[in-house]
Amino acid sequence: MYSTLRLFRHIRIVPADLRGCFCTHKMPLVTRQSINLYDIEQQHKQILHIDEQSVLEPVPEDQTVEIHPYTRPTFNFAAYVNRSESLKKLVQLGVDLHKLEKRKGIPQFLMQLDFEKNMKQHLVFLAEIGVNVEQFGEFITKNPLIFKEDLGNLEVRVNYLESKRFLPEQITRIVVQNPFWLMISTRRIDRRLGFFQKTFELRGDEVRSLTVKQPRIITYNLEHIRKSTFSIKEEMGFDAQETKALLLSKPKLWMINQDKLQYRFDFVHQRMQVTHAEILKHPEILESRDHRTKQRHGFLKFLGKAQYDPSKDLYISLKTLVEGTDQEFVINTAKSSMQCFDDYLKTL
Repeated sequence: MYSTLRLFRHIRIVPADLRGCFCTHKMPLVTRQSINLYDIEQQHKQILHIDEQSVLEPVPEDQTVEIHPYTRPTFNFAAYVNRSESLKKLVQLGVDLHKLEKRKGIPQFLMQLDFEKNMKQHLVFLAEIGVNVEQFGEFITKNPLIFKEDLGNLEVRVNYLESKRFLPEQITRIVVQNPFWLMISTRRIDRRLGFFQKTFELRGDEVRSLTVKQPRIITYNLEHIRKSTFSIKEEMGFDAQETKALLLSKPKLWMINQDKLQYRFDFVHQRMQVTHAEILKHPEILESRDHRTKQRHGFLKFLGKAQYDPSKDLYISLKTLVEGTDQEFVINTAKSSMQCFDDYLKTL
């Protein structure tokens, strides 16, 4: 693989000159469900042409790739790997063809590509912005449609991030953590960054910090983001500054199902009697799986140790409540035995 990549270095693309601050225009209302419901392979047209809706949502059925004449309705890459140099190269890079063959239109799209003509320079580009060869397989498995993108557009989108003072290693993380980022125009990314900056009153460095910490939130379904923000502010009772603090520390909370997030908050705040201030100190409590929090809190309550107020004796940190294995929790936090914990679980 490394010897193949060394052959690519003759490519050089002239960077574009992009200037200006993060856009703060009002974003249009999204009316579809969360990004979690879409099919990955049906995003490309949506990203490029439908600005009124979420960055990553389904496209109509008639926009899928034409069927390759030598493929079958029930597709299996195994029948073609030995005869296709392009597929062999993808396998060598660690691409999971088994996953890709299940995605509508993707097998037909990949079968039309020639590795030398259609893939090689895209891999060179990814390598030049810091994506490791070992990461190619996972990246392509998640977003094989990267090979549809014009190299000039990819370069412009990286140049945009550079113009916004993102460091090279930060750009690499953004691309690796969100493989769809490079599919989106700079205009749309600018509007998304502007939305977060305006909505949460973020400074420029805070916008960059949020983007690097959780790149997926920038391209996430805006209707979901708005509803989560409303729920956290109005239903959970966090003020603007507290909401901002939550976003910067645990942006993943904005991508959790709203009902599930509300349920977790209600349990922690009302049943466990944990204050907003303590939740802000340990927001990971809202990311913990429901059954883990309920079982461990219940066990501590059974032992008479469910005390989460730091101003009182025998204080139990919310962080130690949810992190580590059950054995670590039982021994280090509950100061009990696994036998006692197992006996307690049998009573539930």
